[in-house]
Amino acid sequence: MKIKLMQVGQIGTNCYLLEDETTRCAAIVDPGGEAQGILEQIRETGAQVCAILLTHGHYDHTGAVRELRQALPGVPVYLHPADAALLGTAVMPPIGETVPYGDGDTVAVGPLAVHVMHTPGHTPGGVTLRVGDVLFTGDTLFQGSMGRTDLGGGSYEQIMASLRQLGGLEGDFQVLPGHMGLSTLEQERKGNYYMQEAMGR
Repeated sequence: MKIKLMQVGQIGTNCYLLEDETTRCAAIVDPGGEAQGILEQIRETGAQVCAILLTHGHYDHTGAVRELRQALPGVPVYLHPADAALLGTAVMPPIGETVPYGDGDTVAVGPLAVHVMHTPGHTPGGVTLRVGDVLFTGDTLFQGSMGRTDLGGGSYEQIMASLRQLGGLEGDFQVLPGHMGLSTLEQERKGNYYMQEAMGR
């Protein structure tokens, strides 16, 4: 498994290219902008994109989807139905048809199994994607912080429950968030005020 980080868009969203090194099958996680730059990175790796995975529907995580669809026809775009229902609003622009996925679902990226965890709070349909020892946490969990809950559909109570769910996972994981620096789950358990609050510490 190989993961490449690209910071894209006006506010530097973390976009990831998740690639199975054996089959060269890859998924793009949260293409928030700069579609041509993302495509250049894909061409450099020689990977074959088989899915676009969205942790939520906000524009800064979906901004390149329409242009990528033109360049990668037939590649499915996955989004939780609760956010898909809000596409076309101010913060969730239309991106075309999406494939629904939700809690407990698995998406195959070659032989890699991407497990979906519904982690609402930043948005109603926010998800965390778990593959191996990696968590793509979108705007649920950041290094030392968490996502905003004051936008449409946000909920402090829900994001606390989502952080509690993540904190309760057994073992340690790499945390690859939607913004800012990378972390580990154990670092966040020990040093993230919001996660500690969520876990009652």
